[in-house]
Amino acid sequence: MEFYGFLLLPLLIICIHALTKTAKKLFKNKNLPPGPIGLPIIGNLLTVGDRPHESLANLAKIYGPLMTVKLGSVNIVVASSTEMAKEILQKNDQNFLGRPVPDAVTAEKGYELSMAWLSGGLQWKKLRKICQSQIFTMQRLDSLQDLRHQMMKNMVARVDEARESQETIHVGRLVFGTTLNLLSNTMFSVDMLDPKSDALKELKVLIAKIMELAGKPNISDYFPFLKSFDFQGIRGEIKVSYDRLHDLLDEIIDQRLKRRASGSCWTGDFLDVLLDHTEEHGPDKLDHLDVNLLLMDLFIGGTDTTTTTMEWAMAELLHNPAILAKVKQELSVEIGSERDVQEQDLSRLPYLEAVIKETMRLHTTAPLLLPHRAEADVQICGYTIPKHTQILVNAWSIARDTNYWDEPTKFKPERFLNSEIDFRGKDFSFIPFSAGRRICPGLNLGVRMVSLILANLVHKFEWKLPNAVEPKDMDMKDKFGITLQKAEPLVAFPVTSASC
Repeated sequence: MEFYGFLLLPLLIICIHALTKTAKKLFKNKNLPPGPIGLPIIGNLLTVGDRPHESLANLAKIYGPLMTVKLGSVNIVVASSTEMAKEILQKNDQNFLGRPVPDAVTAEKGYELSMAWLSGGLQWKKLRKICQSQIFTMQRLDSLQDLRHQMMKNMVARVDEARESQETIHVGRLVFGTTLNLLSNTMFSVDMLDPKSDALKELKVLIAKIMELAGKPNISDYFPFLKSFDFQGIRGEIKVSYDRLHDLLDEIIDQRLKRRASGSCWTGDFLDVLLDHTEEHGPDKLDHLDVNLLLMDLFIGGTDTTTTTMEWAMAELLHNPAILAKVKQELSVEIGSERDVQEQDLSRLPYLEAVIKETMRLHTTAPLLLPHRAEADVQICGYTIPKHTQILVNAWSIARDTNYWDEPTKFKPERFLNSEIDFRGKDFSFIPFSAGRRICPGLNLGVRMVSLILANLVHKFEWKLPNAVEPKDMDMKDKFGITLQKAEPLVAFPVTSASC
């Protein structure tokens, strides 16, 4: 009932608005892909419900891999097969570079300049180029791995404290904090090295709040003419967190500028790279707000997805003891018992890599990839997708398609052993990071972080479920939001690993 409750408040205004619409405007395009007939005013909102990845997958079985649903007053075209994903993300990706901006996001200062929400153009190309050629290069990531290794030591120490005091670990919270530490040190280096710093604590609270509010169903996104009312108060509430997060990042940028002006040593972290670019090309190329927004995008884009993937990976290993034993055996043989797992070790852990890929497939973090928007009228398979139409790619449905995956609902890491299937956008049956021009720029860093965290938690500790719960009885249900999170948060007792 909570999902539908937000529809009631502005119902009267919606009805009045709907009555003023002409039939011609409501049905002006007869050549859209087929789809379910919706109810007056609200369209298919009730049919799609609060588990849209599943309901849209079921509807696609009836109406086809390219279909149209009407959510409120908004037409949305949904792609649910490998072939249709390729049409959207590769063959016609120039025409689908646009991004519809959720109403909550418009509360952020400068959102229209954000790499995440720009609809192509010179500014977007500039930011993507900086990410690809200067920030997320293998050389840059390698140069900062010592900082990430220190964060791993801090994480292991935290878990060890819980082990000694026989406390449970809330895996999602542990990973969220660790991911934030990893990102902050990769971006800011020594500026935030202290995991107990007040700035880092506040950063955690702000990002968590933004993710919570941005994930709420917002009536303004389904009935755009209501945006100015902000009926649910989401935009007003999230603006407080956005503004404070911008202020906090401004403080960090200003401190770094003062250090650089005083001749302090260059650290080579992401912030230094961005400020170097600003000094080299001038503020017209990358100004203070650009730097702030890019850092904001990387934080928000990296924390929730990494945390969700890691929690699912740990949950699947505890749910499948035989698979967990194989991972521990590989770690024991390749790493031994005398040291922590480091990034240079990851290439020698193919089964761990397969576990992570299988986690990304079975529990696609962003089940409905960030929406695209048509920048022109586009013809696909004989249908016309009008300019400004929203496009969703159901990556969750594609990753469970029996045409491409054997036993798709089963957790089988072995399917990725000796397989060339990868997540870098070439295999459209497996697109957890999207594909084409809008593929996630930080995927290399994200995979490194997930692999490093998972390897150390499995290698250093054994894990037991609380309340004598048997692995087969674990609750493995998910809940839909910005990411597809585990409905029942994973909690476990860490104990000393027999291999260490």
